[in-house]
Amino acid sequence: LLGHHYTRTFLETAVASMNAGCNLELSYGMRNNVFMHIPQALAMGNITLQMLRDRVRPLFYTRMRLGEFDPPAMNPYSALDLSTVQSPEHHNLSLEAAIKSFVLLKNTPGTLPLRAQDLPGKRLVVVGPFADNPRVLFGDYAPVPEPRYIYTPRRGLETLPANVTFAAGCGEPRCQQYSRAEVVGVVGAADVVVVCLGTGIDVETEAKDRRDLSLPGHQLDLLQDAVQ
Repeated sequence: LLGHHYTRTFLETAVASMNAGCNLELSYGMRNNVFMHIPQALAMGNITLQMLRDRVRPLFYTRMRLGEFDPPAMNPYSALDLSTVQSPEHHNLSLEAAIKSFVLLKNTPGTLPLRAQDLPGKRLVVVGPFADNPRVLFGDYAPVPEPRYIYTPRRGLETLPANVTFAAGCGEPRCQQYSRAEVVGVVGAADVVVVCLGTGIDVETEAKDRRDLSLPGHQLDLLQDAVQ
């Protein structure tokens, strides 16, 4: 809160946070944090003991349900390993979530969906810095992925019965170095062009904001060259 100039001291921050319903802090450290000022706020009458109990109760109830205070041998979550995390059921659920989260803004004249039975003999071109770069496909705070589970757009499209050609145009999201000839050279005779653009953590993350929503670098040039 101090960084956003909402409060001036950690004491004010502790009071404002508790009044807002907060009961957990991602602190700066054991000696430099907000929650250590809660006793002072309580003593000064800025918060009540009942409010403190109301905030603590659901937090510790959840921690108890997670078995954080039990010996590891008694905690069923300790037995979970990658065979559970990467189970077929979880893969299928992830795929379902991905499919249901797609946002289709426009589909003129009915280009999608691409039907496998219509693709044999077709030339499908996939271009852009996000077309075949696994590293840039994951957002901020994402876990470290296993390469065998990563399907880039290019890898996924190559499973279709089509002649797939790839050209990045620029190798990273900032797209400062753009090869127009590379893109134009592959899209000219294409039946279908898939353009993969975006930002990724190279461009924006927590504490790394942008002044506008424009595509970075030469990505807009790449798009225009791909669909002209």
